[in-house]
Amino acid sequence: MSIQAYQTAAKKTEGPRQTEYRAFAQATRGLIDASSLPATEIGRRAEALSANRRLWSLLAADCAADGNQLSQPLRAQIISLSLFVDRHSSQVMRQGASFDVLIEINRTIMQGLSPAAAPVPA
Repeated sequence: MSIQAYQTAAKKTEGPRQTEYRAFAQATRGLIDASSLPATEIGRRAEALSANRRLWSLLAADCAADGNQLSQPLRAQIISLSLFVDRHSSQVMRQGASFDVLIEINRTIMQGLSPAAAPVPA
């Protein structure tokens, strides 16, 4: 079976938590790779930051939407994190700030989304 066929099958069988986990894993992998590049690799570094920003922007938009079933405080925290990710990403590109805090935030979210962290149905 080709890798593309496997990925298509996996996408069809995964739940929302798994989809979100996979999205964070991809974004985090991109940030880790970009963090090891020299500062002169502006394009590749910016690409990884942009992908991570898009992920967080999607989450913030979803949290701001009517009908979102997360609690209001959790929604506000996610939106706040999204704003922080956006600001810090700019600092990484403009001022040479570290990727580490972005990677750590994503990893923390991934821990919360991991199957071990999922609530067990009664």
